[in-house]
Amino acid sequence: MIINVLKVFGISAFSFFVGILLTPILTHYLYKYKLWRKQARKFAPDGAPTPIFHKLHKDRETRVPRMGGILVWVVPVIVIIIFRALVYFFPSYLVLHKLNFLSRAQTWLPLFTLIAAALVGLTDDFFQVYGKGKYIAGGMRFSRRLFLIILIAAIGAWWFWAKLGVDTLFIPFLGDISLGIFFPLFFVFVMVATFSGGVIDGLDGLAGGVLIAAFSAYAGIAFFQNQLDIATFAAVIVGALLAFLWFNIPPARFYLGETGMMGLSTTLTVLAFLTDSVFVLPIIAFPLVLAAGSSLIQLLSKRFFGRKVFIIAPLHHHLEAKGWPPYKITMRFWVIAVVFAVIGMVITLIGR
Repeated sequence: MIINVLKVFGISAFSFFVGILLTPILTHYLYKYKLWRKQARKFAPDGAPTPIFHKLHKDRETRVPRMGGILVWVVPVIVIIIFRALVYFFPSYLVLHKLNFLSRAQTWLPLFTLIAAALVGLTDDFFQVYGKGKYIAGGMRFSRRLFLIILIAAIGAWWFWAKLGVDTLFIPFLGDISLGIFFPLFFVFVMVATFSGGVIDGLDGLAGGVLIAAFSAYAGIAFFQNQLDIATFAAVIVGALLAFLWFNIPPARFYLGETGMMGLSTTLTVLAFLTDSVFVLPIIAFPLVLAAGSSLIQLLSKRFFGRKVFIIAPLHHHLEAKGWPPYKITMRFWVIAVVFAVIGMVITLIGR
């Protein structure tokens, strides 16, 4: 038990300090090369003008760098390399073997997903910074981003179905249900839905705090299910996010950007399936559901009824437009995130 606690919590703390050390280097280059938007967004992904959003964010978007999400996927990679190297150079120390958390059954897939989706997001961030791409405001066309996410999801679905032999899902208090050949389709659907929750990245520190709660919940679930490699992997991401948040308590020094949100949202999906707790994902990641749901409601209302439900979508920008201070919105979303993450974790653990 001592080794298990040290593995999950100790390595998470180690990840935090690695992130703290790397952040000044990252921010130096982000500011040196002015990796922020050269002009604030005036259009939504569908091409519709967004004058309210532009008014609220025109100053911040053009002087705060994107791509800060590099921190939250580079730190786990570095931590993994360090512990693998320790095992390689000191093979006789059994404790180092136990602390290593890179394993085929538990962490290969979330690591692949984190890196692959983050690199797609990084490409999009570069396009946005330099005004490239087909999207009217600069950046990768949404349909292209969606295609790449579906491709990553398809690889993950294949891994679960063909390599791990998984085709069932657990529903708390009810038991397992078999999806058979429909399992891969369901996996892709869930990843795309979680990816859509990435619209929550819009206020200083908001997404970072919300994702800390969600990844902490899955670290806890995995720990109690004795999936220690998964628990450690999730906890390492939490450590990296805490380092990110240290420098981004409002006002933010840099943004997660697409490289952070795409990597983290897709990885969250994989962790939900690996811990067989995907049915509580909408609870654990409830703020992402609020953000994506409010954007969908706004879109459908405008298309079918010709009017808006919110002043501006997603919900946190609506509250901002109503006059709520951004820091108050952020902190209240953090509270909601923690409460629902705990509820989702409890349902999973007692539902078995």
